[in-house]
Amino acid sequence: MMLVTMNDKEILKFGAIRDVCEKRIRRADAARVLSLSVRQVQRLVTRFRQHGVAAIVHQRRGQSSSNRINHLVKLRCLTLIREHWSNTCSRKLTERHDIHVSVETLRQWMIADGLWVPHAKRKPRVYQPRHRRDCLVNWFKLTAPTMTGSKAAALNVVYWFTSMMPLAA
Repeated sequence: MMLVTMNDKEILKFGAIRDVCEKRIRRADAARVLSLSVRQVQRLVTRFRQHGVAAIVHQRRGQSSSNRINHLVKLRCLTLIREHWSNTCSRKLTERHDIHVSVETLRQWMIADGLWVPHAKRKPRVYQPRHRRDCLVNWFKLTAPTMTGSKAAALNVVYWFTSMMPLAA
């Protein structure tokens, strides 16, 4: 017996195909559950009967993409970036070396190689702390509500003026 690794979608597919083989549900019901055509469900049932559970798993699992960029091209790009530039430069690779690589692919290669640090992983900048201004605003806030009449109006003008400018030393 061989070990077969399946994801959640493939486990759901296995359950539906097994139920069709055991005649608990119809092919049309399985097709509706799996969002496939009845013909595709019949193909899966046939493959399941011939090859077992391994027929449910995607056949290309573990294989590299057919659209993958050659490893030598990747190494050449990273070497050129190390020697000449410090940031993503897919445009310069295209113009000067006739290497066509997308910006995101180049950025992912540089992250894996340690030439680029993603913004979320960068160390935060340390800034010089700013000292607060001396101000009489708190005194005016405390005394203003207790005064009435023209004294309060005059105090509001002083409060506004002092909150806008720092005190002289």
